[in-house]
Amino acid sequence: MNPKTFASLALASALLGIAIGAPAPALASAAAGPDSAAALLAPAPAQPPLLLESADLGFGATVVFTPIPSAAEIHDLAYLESVGHVLLQLPAWPAGVDTLQPLAQMALPEGADLIVVLPGYPETRAQAAAWNLLRRPVRIIMVVDGPPVDREMIFELNALHGLERVIADMAHPSRSGFERLQRPLSFRIVMP
Repeated sequence: MNPKTFASLALASALLGIAIGAPAPALASAAAGPDSAAALLAPAPAQPPLLLESADLGFGATVVFTPIPSAAEIHDLAYLESVGHVLLQLPAWPAGVDTLQPLAQMALPEGADLIVVLPGYPETRAQAAAWNLLRRPVRIIMVVDGPPVDREMIFELNALHGLERVIADMAHPSRSGFERLQRPLSFRIVMP
């Protein structure tokens, strides 16, 4: 795919809230061929959206990746104008520091920041510690179902340098179990 086509599709997908790198959906129209733009765009993972308060009122696009992008995919973002945020919505915590190496080596567009949304708690201490070894600024947002079972996990989270916020999906918001968390805590209630 040439850079202009990629730039157009990526900008359109960023504006429409569509994820880049997710599997393409089945097309509703038989007229749409495999080379059509619709075949290259995929919906974001099915889950309730996150609304994050931001004091940033500047103009800029958010580009969403669901797997960790390659250095070439990040390089192609240079063809887009006004990229303000590169958002990684990962399906699970990466296994360790080796999995995060592509992030350490990529050059983001000028002025863009890296935001990572992680589901749940890390299964091991190595998964949490890997983010501290990344050696690049990263804003981490965790989406959890409630307080951790092991209260020691709160200390692990407090030591996570890039952790910006924890969002808890809870039917009845409560700080119980989060008392020692030293990061902002938000609640999201998903109605049936």
